[in-house]
Amino acid sequence: MASTLKPYLNAVKETLNAAICLQNFDSQNVERHNKPEVEVKTNKELLLTPVVISRNEKEKVLIEGSINSLRISIAIKQADEIEKDSVPQVHQVHDDESGKFYHLEEKAGRGL
Repeated sequence: MASTLKPYLNAVKETLNAAICLQNFDSQNVERHNKPEVEVKTNKELLLTPVVISRNEKEKVLIEGSINSLRISIAIKQADEIEKDSVPQVHQVHDDESGKFYHLEEKAGRGL
């Protein structure tokens, strides 16, 4: 299992490094508006191709990027009771850290 974890994490890291090249970009439709393009999807040319990085069927990351925003959806394996109990703890850490982000929204992912 550990032999597949390192390449998986490296792939996620490199993809995130490439996708995080964001810039301030005002709306092309409404003057003085700046909305996250990955959410509103008004201009297809501003969206990057979504990337799914999968370690197995239950562990994968979906990275959706645009010129001014990034959405990351994470599926965590929950095979046994210990892993099922650890997911709320991971979720709590993300909630605690969300104050460091400009916008962090919690929704069930479509692609995962």
